[in-house]
Amino acid sequence: MGIFDTIRAVLGTSAETDATREADPEDLFGMSTAYMTMEADLGYDHCGEAALCFSGVDSTRFDDAVGTVEAILEAGEIDTGTGFHRHEDDHGYQWFVLEDDDPEDLVTSVHFAADQFIEDGFGSRLLAAVFGFERDGTDAYWIYSFRRGAYYPFSPKGTSDRNQQVEFKLQSVLDGELGLEDDESYWYPLWPDARGNHPWE
Repeated sequence: MGIFDTIRAVLGTSAETDATREADPEDLFGMSTAYMTMEADLGYDHCGEAALCFSGVDSTRFDDAVGTVEAILEAGEIDTGTGFHRHEDDHGYQWFVLEDDDPEDLVTSVHFAADQFIEDGFGSRLLAAVFGFERDGTDAYWIYSFRRGAYYPFSPKGTSDRNQQVEFKLQSVLDGELGLEDDESYWYPLWPDARGNHPWE
């Protein structure tokens, strides 16, 4: 997983200090219509996965909160067939990765997980929700920064270069449909660790 340590500044304390609005997990439901716009207007299919990134803390209460989220996702797996797994990347960040052919189920599951963290008093540990898309070999992601309360586009070319043309196209089409991050310095890249991989892998 290729997230540099500076994610702590961009999606962490610095972004929280500079936040223009408070994050709201209800923002995640905006992705439900964005999925349709991405397909109808831009020709992107969703990749069948989405992910929630958070930072851990050495606390029994936090472990209990994570256990509650896992129980919610397990119940969702039975009800909707939305699979999930949890893993920790090489930089110490934790992920819940959701898998489902129905994008509505992905949005709902990510929302439930994020909302539970907030309800249990650990909203400050949430970093980002990531929704993946693909078109003709081009990967694109919408990233919701919980510390900025806004979405931004990300399209990696390999592991260290980004397709800004794609990102600005996504911005222009989805502006007004999603609450977008106006300050491009906060469009932080979540690099995959290998070409063709997702940021959460």
